[in-house]
Amino acid sequence: MTDIKKVVLAYSGGLDTSIILKWLQDKYQCEVVTFTADIGQGEELEPARNKAKAAGIKEIYIEDLREEFARDYVFPMFRANAIYEGEYLLGTSIARPLIAKYLIKIANKTGAEAISHGATGKGNDQVRFELGAYALKPDIKVIAPWREWDLNSRQKLLNYAEQHGIPIEMKRGKKSPYSMDANLLHISYEGDILEEPWNEPEADMWRWSVSPEAAPEQPTILELEFIQGDIVAIDGKTMTPAEILTYLNKVAGANGIGRLDLVENRYVGMKSRGCYETPGGTVMLKAHRAMESLTLDREVAHLKDELMPRYASLIYNGYWWSPEREMLQGMIDSSQVNVNGKVRLKLYKGNVIVTGRSSKNSLFDTSIATFEDDAGSYNQQDAEGFIKLNALRMRIAALKS
Repeated sequence: MTDIKKVVLAYSGGLDTSIILKWLQDKYQCEVVTFTADIGQGEELEPARNKAKAAGIKEIYIEDLREEFARDYVFPMFRANAIYEGEYLLGTSIARPLIAKYLIKIANKTGAEAISHGATGKGNDQVRFELGAYALKPDIKVIAPWREWDLNSRQKLLNYAEQHGIPIEMKRGKKSPYSMDANLLHISYEGDILEEPWNEPEADMWRWSVSPEAAPEQPTILELEFIQGDIVAIDGKTMTPAEILTYLNKVAGANGIGRLDLVENRYVGMKSRGCYETPGGTVMLKAHRAMESLTLDREVAHLKDELMPRYASLIYNGYWWSPEREMLQGMIDSSQVNVNGKVRLKLYKGNVIVTGRSSKNSLFDTSIATFEDDAGSYNQQDAEGFIKLNALRMRIAALKS
C-alpha cells in the first residue's frame, strides 16, 4: 500500500493510538487525519485534540455522536430484544458500525485513501470496523497496525513512545489493570485477573454500579413510556434517547443493576472472559419485553424471539451494514407499530421487577381471560375438539407402536 498519501485514524489519544499515529507517519510516510468519537465514554476529549496538534496533525475531527448512537443504533437494537449467547447486551458491538461510518465519511471528505484502527488481531473489533468500512466504501484500504508491527506488549509500546518522544500521560494513583471500553450503553472489562475464568472480579473494578448488597434498602419506582417500541419518557418527563440512557444508567447503577460476568465465543474462534456493566440497558430490555407482552400478537412475538439470536449474532460479528441485518430490522420495526404504552418497574438490589403495564393497543381481554363468569365470551367446550385434533398424530403413532 505504498500509494497511500492520507489515512484517517480512529484516535483516542491513549497509548495505542498515539503510537499508531507516529507509526503511520513513519511506516507509510503519509498524512494522518484523526477522528475521535464522543459516544458517551465519559472522558474529556480535548486532550486528544491537543495531542494530535502536538504531533503535527492538520485535520482533526472530534464528533459528538451520543444522540446518533442512542437513537440510530442502540434503540433499534433494543426493539429486537437483542442479546448474544443469552446474556450479553452487545454494548461494544453496537458502537463499532457508527465509528466505521464516520471513518468513511471523513475519508470521503478529506480524500483519504485509507483508514486505520487500534483493534488487535485477536479480537472482534477489527472485524466490525473493517466489515463496516468495506460495506460503505468497497475500495477503501485498511491499515491495522496490530497485524503488521511487532509491538505486541505494553512494555514494547512504552519503549517505542520513549524512543520517539511520544508523551504518554500516566494516571495518578492506582492504574486500572483492565482493558476497558465505555460508551452510553455499557462499560466492559477484560484482561489481568479476568483472564483466569475462576477468578472473581475485584470489588473495586466496577465503575457504574454498586453491588446488590450495598444497594439501598428502599426500591426505586420508574414509569417508562413507549411509542412504537422506543422509550420516550420516564416518570412523565420526555427525554431524548441519549438522555434516557444516561438517566437509566445512573438510577439502575445506584440500585446494583446491570453487572455481568461472561465467557463468550468471539467471532475469530476463541473464548474470551469479560465483565460488563449495562445498567440502563438491563432496564430497557426488561421494560420493552413487558410492553411487547401486552401489545404483540403471539405468533409475531414468538417469531421475533426466533429471529433474535441471528440478529444479535449479526451485530456481534460486525454485520450491521449487511443486507440481511437491514432486512431483519425492517421486519422488527414493522412489529413495533403498536408497542405503545407504559410500564411500571421496581428497581431493588440488582433486580428489575415489572409491577404494571398499560396500553391503548393492549391485546389483553379481561372478559376472555377472567376466571370469573365470562358471560359467553369464550366457549370452554371448544377446547375439547382443539385438544383432540392436536393429539391426533400422537394417538395414531401410539396405536401403531
